[in-house]
Amino acid sequence: MTTIYDVARRSGVSPATVSRVLSGRRNVDPELSEKVRAAVAELGYRPNGVARNLRRASTNLWAVVISDIENPFFTSLVRGLEDVAQTEGYHVVLCNSDEDPAKEAAYAGAVLTEQMAGVVISPTSTAEGVQQLADAKTPMVLIDRRVEGVEADTVLVDNEHGAAEGVKHLIDGGYSRIACITGPRRVSTAMDRLAGYRAALRAGGIRYDKDLVRHADFREAGGYAAMESLLELPEPPEALFVTNNLMTVGALECLAKKGVRAPDDIAVVGFDDIPWADLVVPSLTTVAQPTYELGRTAGLLLKDRIAAPGRPPSTVTLRTELHIRATSAPKNSRKKN
Repeated sequence: MTTIYDVARRSGVSPATVSRVLSGRRNVDPELSEKVRAAVAELGYRPNGVARNLRRASTNLWAVVISDIENPFFTSLVRGLEDVAQTEGYHVVLCNSDEDPAKEAAYAGAVLTEQMAGVVISPTSTAEGVQQLADAKTPMVLIDRRVEGVEADTVLVDNEHGAAEGVKHLIDGGYSRIACITGPRRVSTAMDRLAGYRAALRAGGIRYDKDLVRHADFREAGGYAAMESLLELPEPPEALFVTNNLMTVGALECLAKKGVRAPDDIAVVGFDDIPWADLVVPSLTTVAQPTYELGRTAGLLLKDRIAAPGRPPSTVTLRTELHIRATSAPKNSRKKN
């Protein structure tokens, strides 16, 4: 294995000079720097990461722990984070907790064992890993969800406002019997979006009916089962608000299988935009989150946290945007056989 001493001999400089060049210091003669870089390329030298980490007490790695790798919400988010990381000289390691507290805790342990420089995490319902990281004072940014009792930099969207806007759109379209499929009770995003749903009903003078609310698991299967349950009601809903994209997909699959049409039989608004939302027929009305900006903001907060570990934690809340499409057409425009 090529060592720093091999590079020093090939370039005709001292090992200390090679080290200064590789660490990016500028107090090295440009001609010597060029010789060192040429020797590195010729020999295929790669720095010993383990030894370097022992000296630095941390790696140049950021972990991003997401709750569901199959959810397209996280694709653009991770890209935004990675763009900041690359600019700042860090590499991103992607971890999928799969909404499993045990997996989250295991990844938190790996972050500590591998001495990663920091972590961006979308917590599970119990947030076991988040507590581990907080106890170890690891630079950390929470994304998408809050964790009670943990003081950390956090990036959110205005979930309650976004949900209220989506439901208000249905109310303005003439709908009053509006169902809601939301996520687990212990997840802040699910409860915030449910609160927005209730606030919109209240503002519209519509009585809240708990029989029209279903809690599911933020997955397609959960959305399907919840929609099936709502269709079995003696008086099924005339409109539907779903609080994440995968459950929206599951609900739409159920409607298609049951022969129920949107918007002719039931109007639909989903939370989270979907790449194909404006391509399907009918196109899907969504409350879109600024996913790239969520990731980018988290990256900037993590960078600042690493640079200034003692500063007070901050919370950044971004706004959503309602994308009105065909599935939420006004009630008086619906076609009936």
